Amino acid sequence: MKQIAKLTILSLFFLFLTSLLFTWQGIYLPRNISDTENILFLIERGQSLFQISENLEKQGIIKNRSFFNLYVILKGSQAKLQAGGYSLSPRMNVPDVVEKFVSGQILQTIITIPEGFTLNQIESEIKIKFQKTALTKFLTKDFSDEFNFLESATGGMSLEGFLFPDTYYFSFEVEDKEIFRKLLTNFDKKLNSELRKEIEKQGKTIFEIIIMASLLEKEVKGLEDKKIVSGVLWKRLESSIPLQVDATITYITGKNTTRVSREETKIDSLYNTYKYLGLPLGPISNPGIQSIVAAVYPEDSEYWYYLSTPEGETIFSKNLKEHNIAKARYLK
Repeated sequence: MKQIAKLTILSLFFLFLTSLLFTWQGIYLPRNISDTENILFLIERGQSLFQISENLEKQGIIKNRSFFNLYVILKGSQAKLQAGGYSLSPRMNVPDVVEKFVSGQILQTIITIPEGFTLNQIESEIKIKFQKTALTKFLTKDFSDEFNFLESATGGMSLEGFLFPDTYYFSFEVEDKEIFRKLLTNFDKKLNSELRKEIEKQGKTIFEIIIMASLLEKEVKGLEDKKIVSGVLWKRLESSIPLQVDATITYITGKNTTRVSREETKIDSLYNTYKYLGLPLGPISNPGIQSIVAAVYPEDSEYWYYLSTPEGETIFSKNLKEHNIAKARYLK
């Protein structure tokens, strides 16, 4: 009997060691150490531990969901697994995968918005980077409760002009509205208290300043030239002279050109600064900080006209005669 008892104990001990080794291998040895493939894995909000482990097994990232569940439960990490998109591989073991989920090492998408990009160009970039087929065109009213700088823009206006050009990092599963909120938050920071006080002191609205800045962004290069052009355009506004900004025409037509035809200057649109006095209906681009500063701090000069050469040089003229001569010389 004693011999049988010893054999039973040894058998149980051997079984215990075998189970322990089997569990250790299931947790700490990767599914395939030589597999170099990176797999996109998504954890959706609200998914349970068992749904996550099932998907990991189905996608061939882990060997067995039971080992994953056991490890997470023993670590007390059930509530710490963060939703998002992750780059995983079969060469990772269970602790490596769990560590990614717990620390939130979510895949990030980089979007760079150049100065002068329009809303349509920004949306196209977002669609490409996030593989989205459609995006809602949010309006200023959708964010007016969060950002007071939108108050001077009518509720039916788009966010054109307020999407600050910069490089942004987003999680893979970011929602559309959160993308635009991040751009608006950056604008809110860049339009500092000094600029806001100066705008108020001049009796202008932030919306008017951003419209002017958007014109400068598309028309002129360099801060000093932008300040002079800003002075010219504000002066023309005060004197009830049409701004005649070519960039407003290309904004209407969507053409990628610096040349506009006489016929195009007759297009009936409130963005047409040839046909209608005053600023266009809204911004025509999303300006950078230089253009915003130039719009706020225009430089007085004796000039009433300007043009930009194909090489990007700005030519200023004191009167229409000089301006026509400059056009004949530089815009052949």
